[in-house]
Amino acid sequence: MDELTTSARRVPLEAGAGPDNPPCPACGEPLFGWLAEQERLGAPVSRCEACGLGIVGGSRGSEEALAALDRLGNQDHARIVDRQSFACSVGGAGWAGLEPGAHYLFTVEAVRRLVAQRDQVVRRRRWAAGPSLALTWQTLLNSVTFGHNVALAAFGKGEAAPADESWQRRIDALASIVLAIPAAIITLPIELSAALFRRGAVVDLRFELL
Repeated sequence: MDELTTSARRVPLEAGAGPDNPPCPACGEPLFGWLAEQERLGAPVSRCEACGLGIVGGSRGSEEALAALDRLGNQDHARIVDRQSFACSVGGAGWAGLEPGAHYLFTVEAVRRLVAQRDQVVRRRRWAAGPSLALTWQTLLNSVTFGHNVALAAFGKGEAAPADESWQRRIDALASIVLAIPAAIITLPIELSAALFRRGAVVDLRFELL
């Protein structure tokens, strides 16, 4: 039994490669399913087990992924919502980083590998305290609302996927108001711990040429 278990653990990720598991644009390892199709996203979500990159729908390769990264800053820096954050682990399908229109869900490691393809390295990473607290707060609220990212959208800080029915939207508005302070109290220790372990919800990265 021990030998079989050890052998199973040694199976490389490449063994899963195939038409249903295309290569990750960041590191080339096969992508595996993470979330079933979400109505607000319009496609299932896959992830790379090696670098953590998440992709909503399909990918056209590393050039498209790099272009998406540059839209989060420029070729010298980017602010990413980290798919390997505590907030994402806690939220799952309710993670506030899964906004309508989301495509690439970056991690620090995925960014390292992507920018290396144009001879860059990540020289600095910094936890973005305010945005991280807001995103984790919204993730917690998403666990009790029918819609998604309702509170942040009300403050003009994101795009919501409102519930279908009017009565659900009214409940979401009430829940967001009543639970705003309790969720904020819970958010603080979660994000402070996440920052300590370098798994904050939002991270600023700066790149330099090799």
